[in-house]
Amino acid sequence: MKLKPLHDKVLVKRTDEEHTTPGGIVLPGSAAEKPSQGEVVAVGPGKRLDNGDVAPIGVSVGDLVIFSQYGGNEIKIDGDEYLILSESDIYGVFV
Repeated sequence: MKLKPLHDKVLVKRTDEEHTTPGGIVLPGSAAEKPSQGEVVAVGPGKRLDNGDVAPIGVSVGDLVIFSQYGGNEIKIDGDEYLILSESDIYGVFV
């Protein structure tokens, strides 16, 4: 199943982060925080402005982004977990 976000929404798949602390302690999955970075899987067309024009989104499919840890909505598609974010929940793009 494919999903195309609407308006200024972005579909992101979280990337795996290290599960070992800098001191070498391995954290179990329940103790580790969810990562706040991921890869953009799909983007909507953009936000519709008051004059009817559409402002394009500043990220593209394949970009690695950092986002608000508690932003967006989690969904499952075909057993994989994704996050739907507003463009404003994305803080930056890794270059």
